[in-house]
Amino acid sequence: MRFVLTGLAAVAVAACMNTEMPDASEGRAAYDANCAMCHGASGKGDGELAGDLSVKPADLTTLTRDNSGKFPVNRVLSYIDGYTRQGREDVEMPEFGLLLEGPSVPIKTGEGVFTPTPRPLAALLAYLESIQG
Repeated sequence: MRFVLTGLAAVAVAACMNTEMPDASEGRAAYDANCAMCHGASGKGDGELAGDLSVKPADLTTLTRDNSGKFPVNRVLSYIDGYTRQGREDVEMPEFGLLLEGPSVPIKTGEGVFTPTPRPLAALLAYLESIQG
């Protein structure tokens, strides 16, 4: 479950969290371990298992372009954690429970809104944002 915090509540929670934000290199390790087999080393959907799937993996390098030039933080987070994929039969991507564990960092998910997000998931998010074409 994800909580949305604004204003003073966000400041109070952030003070209790590890607020050192992960960078793209930390996220690359999470990507290589969990995503590259289907989405490919470059994120273009051409991983070694892609041909065995009934639905082609998404090209993760076009997320910003496909969202009017803005990286879709909320959509990406919800998709990875499985929230927006629940009950869909047209998606073979597993939920990544291991990415949902660990200390949280505040991720800006809207104007003035920060969401406590497990560090490994925040790192993956940083990496995905870094590979946008």
